Amino acid sequence: MARTTRPGRPRVSVDAEVFAATLKTVHELGYTHATVDRIAAAAGVAKTTIYRRWPSKGALITACLVDAFGPLPVTGTDRAADLASAIHFGAAKIGEPGIAAAFAGVFTDAIGDPALRQILSTQLQDPYRIVLQEVLGESEQRVLFFIDVVIGTLLHRMGMTGEPMVGADVDALVAMIQRDFGPEVA
Repeated sequence: MARTTRPGRPRVSVDAEVFAATLKTVHELGYTHATVDRIAAAAGVAKTTIYRRWPSKGALITACLVDAFGPLPVTGTDRAADLASAIHFGAAKIGEPGIAAAFAGVFTDAIGDPALRQILSTQLQDPYRIVLQEVLGESEQRVLFFIDVVIGTLLHRMGMTGEPMVGADVDALVAMIQRDFGPEVA
C-alpha cells in the first residue's frame, strides 16, 4: 500500500515549534544572536528543516510575527472602536516576549535587503493594511501612515525603555489617533 503522508512531524506542528523557539531565542539572546542554528537547536529540528520552509532568517522572523499577531480584532461597525482595538492589539502583541526584538531586528535587516522588505510588506503589513483600509474607509497612504505612527511609537518605547508602553500611554495614543482618524475624517 502506498504511503499517503510524508514521514516526520506534521508541518503545522513543526512550524509551531519553530515559531515558539524563535521567539524564545530572540527574547533570551536578542535578535542578532538568535541565529538559525540556535533557533533550530531550540526547536529540536535540523537547520535544513528551517531553510526548506523559509529562505532566510528574516523570512522566518516575518512568518513568526505573522503567526504571533494573527487576525486584527476589528468589526467594521464602529470606526472609533476599531481604531482603539487595533492600537491596543498592537501594543499588547509588541509587549509579548520576543516580539518587539524580532520586529525591530527584522526591520533593521530590511533596510539593506530589498527582498526582505518585500516579504515584510506582502506578508506582514499588507494583510493588516487591507483590513484597515476596508474598515476605516481610508486610502492606502493614510492607513500606511496610521501603521507607521502606531507601530513606530510602540517599538520606539520598547526600544528606549525595554518595557511595553503602559496602559495610560496607549490610551493617550488612541486619543491622538482618533483625533486625526475620527469619524469626521473622510
